[in-house]
Amino acid sequence: MRRWLLRLFWLFVVVLVAAGSSAWWMLRGSLAPLDGEASLTGLQAPVTITRDALGVVTLEGSSQIDVMRALGQVHAQERGFEMDLMRRSAAGELSALFGPAALDLDKRMRVHRLRDRAAREPVSAELRAYVEGVNEGMSGLRVRPWPYLLLRQRPTPWQASDSLLTGYAMYADLQDPSNQNELAYRRLREVMPPALYGLLSHGGSSWDAPLMGDARGDATLPGADVLDLRALPSGPVAPAAEKDVTGSNNFAVAGALTADGRAILADDMHLGQRAPNIWFRVRLRYPDAQAPGGRVDVSGFSLPGLPAIVVGSNGHVAWGFTNSFIDTADFQPVPAGASMTEHRERIEVAGGDPVDFTVRETAWGPVLHQRPDGSGEALRWVAHQPGAISLALADLARAGDLDAALRVADRTRIPAQNLLLADSSGRIAWRLLGARPARTADCLPADMHALPHAGCAAWPIRSDAAPSLIDPPGQRLWTANGRVLDGAELTIAGDAGYDLGARAGQIRDALQASERFTEKDLLAIQLDDRALFLQRWWVVLRTVVKDSQDPALQRLEAVTRVWDGHASVDSVSYRMVRGFRGRVQDAVTAGLLAPAKQALGEEWLEPNLVQFEGVLWPLVSQRPAHLLPATYATWDALLIDAAKGLETSLSAQGPLAERTWGERNTAAICHPISRALPALAQRWLCMPADPLPGDNNMPRVQGPAFGASQRMVVSPGHEADGIIHMPGGQSGHPLSPFWAAGHDDYVHGRPTPFLPGPTTHTLTLKPAR
Repeated sequence: MRRWLLRLFWLFVVVLVAAGSSAWWMLRGSLAPLDGEASLTGLQAPVTITRDALGVVTLEGSSQIDVMRALGQVHAQERGFEMDLMRRSAAGELSALFGPAALDLDKRMRVHRLRDRAAREPVSAELRAYVEGVNEGMSGLRVRPWPYLLLRQRPTPWQASDSLLTGYAMYADLQDPSNQNELAYRRLREVMPPALYGLLSHGGSSWDAPLMGDARGDATLPGADVLDLRALPSGPVAPAAEKDVTGSNNFAVAGALTADGRAILADDMHLGQRAPNIWFRVRLRYPDAQAPGGRVDVSGFSLPGLPAIVVGSNGHVAWGFTNSFIDTADFQPVPAGASMTEHRERIEVAGGDPVDFTVRETAWGPVLHQRPDGSGEALRWVAHQPGAISLALADLARAGDLDAALRVADRTRIPAQNLLLADSSGRIAWRLLGARPARTADCLPADMHALPHAGCAAWPIRSDAAPSLIDPPGQRLWTANGRVLDGAELTIAGDAGYDLGARAGQIRDALQASERFTEKDLLAIQLDDRALFLQRWWVVLRTVVKDSQDPALQRLEAVTRVWDGHASVDSVSYRMVRGFRGRVQDAVTAGLLAPAKQALGEEWLEPNLVQFEGVLWPLVSQRPAHLLPATYATWDALLIDAAKGLETSLSAQGPLAERTWGERNTAAICHPISRALPALAQRWLCMPADPLPGDNNMPRVQGPAFGASQRMVVSPGHEADGIIHMPGGQSGHPLSPFWAAGHDDYVHGRPTPFLPGPTTHTLTLKPAR
């Protein structure tokens, strides 16, 4: 018996080793080849693919089409599954991979019918070559990418429409496909006293930092004779979920502010973070008769799925983006019995039966909300219109100066962005870039939440003749998702929820504090985690806790005596002040919104109060009794309740002095598949759980899974002095040496060279016979 048990044990070990070896072999089978030679169908001449120690790719070939074909192969082999997620998320096809859990997501996107719209767009030769490269790259792997093995799925061929869907996915991420905020405010206006609605919809604050015009300033509080909150119906309103700011920073200094006349551009786009990162670093080199000197040499960040450098520098011009938050969508009421077209959509579901889904459309757009009587609201969104995505962005690679880049911008249609440009002669410019509504003058919304009147025609889109600021007198430019425009141009552009101006103001003031800049100076501004926005809130908290006899407030007093002034990982006082302000805001907004929530009932939608600091601060500073939420007897009681609630919540986690900001702001940057795996396996699919400095309302925006998706500081013509960062590495494969390469530099803000380093791997692609 003992002998048989021993034999069974060793048999089990052999089977276990064999199974592990087989799994290891299969996982390694989907790694991208790095060295040697390979063939690629359709190439006209060889293309060289080199990688440096971080996995940054350089593609060098004899034509743009050949290089784009090779780029498609590289993207597919390093990021094929992530490309698939992008196209599926835009098209509403995630259920085919993940099953019923993704059905609601798919329905929310399927109503826009973006796959159908993408299929109608023209296909260029460059895009066709890229698509063919993607498909050959995917089929050239020995084993399909590892996430498909776990999901027991197979990748489907890439199409030209899928590349356009990748662009549509950015529309969905950077704009709101449901346009809910506009509708939420419209419903508030229908039931609120005008003075209360005017307070909540105040469109700015003393933090505003526009490029054109002045700060709007904080709201002027209405008197008790105009609005008495305590006389209105009240009731509980749950605190709003904390929202991440989807946005970015970019700023530039002209040659007059540098030692040798170079213009310098800084760009960091803030997005939800995952592993691998959304961007892919690449350098493209090829002859081009239309480029200066007859050659393109462009470096920067590509988006797997698109044959283009999205932000970067080509030796003559550097460019970067921030999301603009102009108004790109309008609801229009649909009366009962209105004429509609019905489209039958079928959603494939992994492990289940397909789900049929009906989309109803009017001439204005798809109906997103329909009531039992047949009435509702139809949405017209820029992304619905023909030509909403164009690949003219790729032509920036051959732009020779600022003026040439601005001509390319006229033809570029992507989600509306703040484009910053710098050129090798020292010039800089800002321009509103991308597709925007071409509303007629009589159909401009009265404010950001107004609906066009019933007689308004369905508007087309345009990308030319956009507002711009070229060669600014102050030699400095900055944008950070806040309001940039003013006056008539702002009326035309509209406001879809500009971010609070604290971040933009901090960047502006840092730029104006010096007369000489280098690349490292601009990186320091990107990494600025000073909590200027919360300084005055620390003073408020100190007035609440100082000299208090309450034990809870005494504990808070002890840990907030020293104001760190930074969102640093070891700061306790920052975490306390931030939490205190958040609880005060929740209490105040609950009081202001309670009458509307009670009146609207099931029609209630949560508004996004992005400019609320311009209301909250006057309320807390002036403390008018007639605007105090009805659940409190005095403003002091509200502030004390916020402080004690914070102390109770954090003390439950342990000693208050150990509740640092880094404990709260710890990286959770993981592969999407990790959520479906056991906890033990998840750590292999995540970046290290580092405590992270930074937060909202400062240049160094950072949350556990949100923040700068890239950083770039570069002067065109001086790329060798440039700096770059990326969270996560180049490869989407956890066994790749490039899975997390460069991530540690990103976390700690260490400069990484903008250009690729010395070659460590070389793969030569040759034309297939």
